[in-house]
Amino acid sequence: MTIVRRFNNQMPDISNIFDDFFGGDFFNSPASSGRRSVPSVNVRETQDEYEIEVAAPGLNKDDFKVEVNNNVLTISCERDENKEESERGYTRREFCYTGFRRSFAIPRNEVDESKIDAAYKDGILRIKLHKREEVKPKPARMIEIK
Repeated sequence: MTIVRRFNNQMPDISNIFDDFFGGDFFNSPASSGRRSVPSVNVRETQDEYEIEVAAPGLNKDDFKVEVNNNVLTISCERDENKEESERGYTRREFCYTGFRRSFAIPRNEVDESKIDAAYKDGILRIKLHKREEVKPKPARMIEIK
């Protein structure tokens, strides 16, 4: 089962279309997108859980909002840019997040919504979506022949 990325507000904005097609380096630069960029995400599946890793350096755990609604996991961040940081004379800034929003459709009836954990450490937000016991693979068992 794959966790599916959803666009914000059900309609992709033009920067998301270009980002998906061209890789985002030119069209999704902080200067062209109003200092809003989307962090990279890794998604992996184990027998017990799905794990989403969001690369968001320079933020605090209080900057994030993680919510689940109608089988959609939404990760967002809204942060005011520090004026002192913006006046340091950067030539190019790529890891400055003043805000972003990522949404993922989670598999129906596979994830236990009451057992979703999130932790932020070393610039990575890790979200673990634990699978329901009934969908986890069962070990093989021998059946007695009568």
